[in-house]
Amino acid sequence: MASLISETSQKIFTPETLRAAAKQSERCLVVPVRLRRAIKKYLREQEDPYMRRKVLRLSQSFSNIKDVNLQLVAETSKELVADPLKSMEQSQRWKIKSAYGDIGLTYRDDETVAYVASRMPAVYSACYRVLSEVRRRLPGFSPTKVLDFGAGTGSAFWAMREVWPKSVEKLNIVEPSQSMQRAGRSLVQDLKNLPLIHGYTSLQALTKEVRKSERQHDLVIASYVIGEIPSLKDRITIVRQLWNLTQDVLVLVEPGTPHGSNIISQMRSHILWMEKRKFRKAKVNKEDSKDLIDLRSGAFIVAPCPHDGHCPLEKSSKYCHFVQRLQRTTSQRAYKRSKGDPLRGFEDEKFSFIAFRRGQRPRDRWPLDGMKFETLKEQRAKRNPEDFEIEYEDLVDAEETSDMIPYEEEDPSAYDSDVMETDNIIDNDEDQEETVNANLGGGWGRIVFPPVRRGRQVHMNICRSTNPDASEGSFDHEVITQTKNPTLHLQARKSFWGDLWPSGRNVTTAAS
Repeated sequence: MASLISETSQKIFTPETLRAAAKQSERCLVVPVRLRRAIKKYLREQEDPYMRRKVLRLSQSFSNIKDVNLQLVAETSKELVADPLKSMEQSQRWKIKSAYGDIGLTYRDDETVAYVASRMPAVYSACYRVLSEVRRRLPGFSPTKVLDFGAGTGSAFWAMREVWPKSVEKLNIVEPSQSMQRAGRSLVQDLKNLPLIHGYTSLQALTKEVRKSERQHDLVIASYVIGEIPSLKDRITIVRQLWNLTQDVLVLVEPGTPHGSNIISQMRSHILWMEKRKFRKAKVNKEDSKDLIDLRSGAFIVAPCPHDGHCPLEKSSKYCHFVQRLQRTTSQRAYKRSKGDPLRGFEDEKFSFIAFRRGQRPRDRWPLDGMKFETLKEQRAKRNPEDFEIEYEDLVDAEETSDMIPYEEEDPSAYDSDVMETDNIIDNDEDQEETVNANLGGGWGRIVFPPVRRGRQVHMNICRSTNPDASEGSFDHEVITQTKNPTLHLQARKSFWGDLWPSGRNVTTAAS
């Protein structure tokens, strides 16, 4: 087992608490019963006999927008990279003109119904996975005022209610499609204890109707919307406006495709560059109030990046994304098409995301600092031979018990959202708290892509910080072996794509 040099750090981390703190991935997610019933009720009210055809047409529309966005000329992007502050033109979602014409997707009633039936559960699952990690990494963060940009039918709001059940008091939504807004209101009409909700068709309408002193929000989220804006110039304009409306945390979520990951990377670089620039200027102009500047200015990444430096995957053939598996709802199984094979009871939603927070990244202690690990040989040398003696009667009793209680795996395809679950929802925040949380220092790397288990080795791709202040990072391939470090090897075997990985600057292995 691992022993610690420092008594203080021994109280903080053990091999068990390390695994609990590193766990960020979610297993197969079940969409909440209230959301499933709301979707089912909404679709039943529409009574549309051509739903399958509309779902297919919506999917084709998403593909067309993605293809056209990739064909846009790069001249504007090059100019903006040279001078990011040059253009302050306002852009409106769905109303963007280009050399290819108006390529925005206008959500009419048909597209809205198809979206609720096919896409809303998957978007909810990605938002829930992202916001759950924000909650674990920021245990003291509990937003009361939220801005949901590109709210659609309210997937992010449903996720927020699950993550922070009693927190949100006021919600501002920006959604230009009136059809989407109507669907969102219809879906939440049976919920209790709703926050105060105001709807706007654009950011310009919000800033015009809301006083300047009330425009700041604890949490701003934009999910699956930035990629629908075709040009880099317009995307940066929108994200800058969202950042100006953010008092604490900004979350961006995009599809887990090369295009979506590239958008997240661009927005990441721009916000960090912009805040570093402001910080340098403020430092020069106000030398006497350095401590005040440190508290109020700057930005750092809460997740998924463990550092605030240049992304090591930018010029590689790989792209940063994650996956969330969810059980398909009855509406998805009814209206989604399958290519010849029976439709599975689950689907994997791939997504890319980033969460920013205002201020300076805390310089917390790295989790493995001062830890000393035993090799497999040393652990075996300390074992007591009596521990391996098994009574024959106990073995027989165990076998008989296992025969009496067989394990039966439930078929996800037979899942009925209205029968197999009750309305019980966890409202107690204390029950959801993790006993140990991973801090925001540079000592927690990120496992990108699934770990590969080969015998007594586990191969992992880890994005990690390379210095104490987390200003630079690297993307490394690491092999954890059972012989050299059985403690970390066990943790590696239990880790999944998207989990954290602990690091240390002076980790030692006991001599053989």
